[in-house]
Amino acid sequence: MNYNDFSRDSGTYQQQTYQYLIQGDYKKAVSLYEQAIETDPDIKSNYWYLGLTLLLQGHEAEAQTTWFVALADGEPEEIELWTAELIQVLQIEAQRRESLADYSVAWAIRQHIREISPADINNLIYLIKLAINLEIFTGEELTEFGIIELLESEQSVEPDVDLLLNVLQCVLSSVPFHPSALKFAEACVAYVNAPRAFIRILVPVAIESAYSANQSELAISLLQLCLRLESNNLTVLQHLAGVYHHISNFAKSIESAKFCFSQSQTLPEKIFSNYLVIKALMKAGGYWDEVDVIFQEHISLLLSLIKEPPKSISEGTALSLLNSLFPLPYIRDDIKQNRAIQHQVAELSQSHLQTYAKEQVERYTQRLLPNQRINDTTRPLKIGYVSWCLREHSVGWLARWIFKYQDHARFKSHIYFVNYPKTEDSLQSWYTKQVCKAYACQTDFVDIADKIYQDEIDILVDLDSSTMDVTCGVMALKPAPIQVTWLGWDASGLPAIDYFIADPYVLPDSAQEYYSQKIWRLPQTYIAVDGFEIDVPTLRRDQLDIPSHAVVYLSAQSGFKRHPDTVRLQMKIIKEVPNSYFLIKGLSDLEVVKNFFNQIAEEEGVNLDRLRFLPLVESEEIHRANLSIADIVLDTYPYNGATTTLETLWMCIPLVTRVGQQFAARNSYTMMMNVGVTEGIAWTDEEYIEWGVRLGNDEALRQQITWKLRQSRQTSPLWNAKQFTREMEKAYEQMWQRYIESD
Repeated sequence: MNYNDFSRDSGTYQQQTYQYLIQGDYKKAVSLYEQAIETDPDIKSNYWYLGLTLLLQGHEAEAQTTWFVALADGEPEEIELWTAELIQVLQIEAQRRESLADYSVAWAIRQHIREISPADINNLIYLIKLAINLEIFTGEELTEFGIIELLESEQSVEPDVDLLLNVLQCVLSSVPFHPSALKFAEACVAYVNAPRAFIRILVPVAIESAYSANQSELAISLLQLCLRLESNNLTVLQHLAGVYHHISNFAKSIESAKFCFSQSQTLPEKIFSNYLVIKALMKAGGYWDEVDVIFQEHISLLLSLIKEPPKSISEGTALSLLNSLFPLPYIRDDIKQNRAIQHQVAELSQSHLQTYAKEQVERYTQRLLPNQRINDTTRPLKIGYVSWCLREHSVGWLARWIFKYQDHARFKSHIYFVNYPKTEDSLQSWYTKQVCKAYACQTDFVDIADKIYQDEIDILVDLDSSTMDVTCGVMALKPAPIQVTWLGWDASGLPAIDYFIADPYVLPDSAQEYYSQKIWRLPQTYIAVDGFEIDVPTLRRDQLDIPSHAVVYLSAQSGFKRHPDTVRLQMKIIKEVPNSYFLIKGLSDLEVVKNFFNQIAEEEGVNLDRLRFLPLVESEEIHRANLSIADIVLDTYPYNGATTTLETLWMCIPLVTRVGQQFAARNSYTMMMNVGVTEGIAWTDEEYIEWGVRLGNDEALRQQITWKLRQSRQTSPLWNAKQFTREMEKAYEQMWQRYIESD
């Protein structure tokens, strides 16, 4: 082809030559651009395209020389104009390459744009995006390229805001914990014209940082950044209160939760914010007078919601309502009223969640129809477990045995880890090796439900109950034909759940009238373990200035369980037993707890020198070993110990427990019955005091109980996890048989 053929129509010529460039025939394109320059050296665009073509051939030095020659003979005004033309040519080709996912070439082109115009903010932002796409982004580029400095500078910078937010989201997904990521987010604030879009990017990262990556300080910074744009954004305020709660920053947690409540407008918002206040106060461990007042208001708000349910609530609010019921069993032992509220709020929440996920629910329902049921007794049942607790957590320690002893020929287990942590967790790693499939899920409950549905799980087991909103959302959509709650806080009350695992002691036959789920009682116990790992104790009586012959009582619980009425009973016991000491341990605000216990002790006439407040230790194994310092453990009420009770009994220490009506008030009772020890089981406050005093004064009785507990290790169903696993598996098979035979 000869340039003269197109000399009469330069536009047609340029278009044809450009087509060779696009088609990758760089040799032909270079030849034609060189001919064009030779014929008419004043047409600068030919230099731009010739240099681009050489660059695409990999001849970077020649490309730069071509552009320099074209720019060298101009006046300053001309050079500025020509430079803008050159950049436009390079940007168009970079964008074309990006649309083709040819990121390497786009990266090379944009690097040259950066050399020509180092302050071109949008080009720099595109470079960050390309680095992420090429998986070469480290976070250092945000500083190296000068992006943060440019955004923070006082000179006029006009970034494409949509592009900026898109790249911010990519950066936070790629390197959320790099120091430059937060600085980049801070620099973006000044350019945000749609605060909600910015907040939607930062909040999920904050949640993951706090709960999955142990980066709570970053989470707090991100949430506070959101509040710079919307100081009263309720979602952000709620999450901020939650993160402070998570890291046990008690003062900030209480302050944030109260501010949250002050900003709440609708009834559901007030309920959830009020719950955050109660939860923060309870965890701190000593604000029970205030808790009592706010709890009465909480009940009033819940009853108002039940009486006049809103026609429409957001998806997030529907989830949060279930969490809002968490304080009930910690504050009062009223199975009738507590369960009634639980069921009605859970039903309301589920109806809204199913409306938001209507398409998924309809798909899931098809598997529930009679003609879809598979009556094949030869195939293994697929059991799914969904939880955020299958890690170094009380539930994680207790649930592991049914995975250890599961019958792989009859059951195929899947685990769906909610809010999977990015930090190392040895127990969670152990769980992943015990099952057919393990999914590291985050917080999208619809996505988790879809995974469960696609896996064709037969029986889905929830281990979180109302303690995790995401898990509640999954269960509310009913992605499995049979859904069961086991080992959690109590039954969640969701209509989509069919069964609640219990035993004859923790929930007697009379309890069924208070439950919407069918209570499925295992023959002896709803939980069993083979024992606990024990380390070397780090606690000695002489370190605590306690005489060797003294009687030592212990209570090791979180602030939630330290109800003042029970603490008062404990002080009465200490007062009645000469030469006795009371050891207090648990996650809470130490100074607040000290003041709380000291006040009650003084009111009951107990010398404060008889109280000892123990710090937390570095591992569960050491904690269990240190239990041996106690002669008697005093249980809590209306919410008993569960894991702590099992640990106490395993360490062969006598226990005093107060039995109530609700599930949470009967945990220790069922465990003691299953080890064959009735000494220490109290049915009234008076009996609680009597048993506490009697055990303190009767060393022979304590030794007798210790002997019984030691013998129980060989005989008790509580310490026979293999037998327990067979009973659970038998229950699964019976549930499935009922399902396939039902109408």
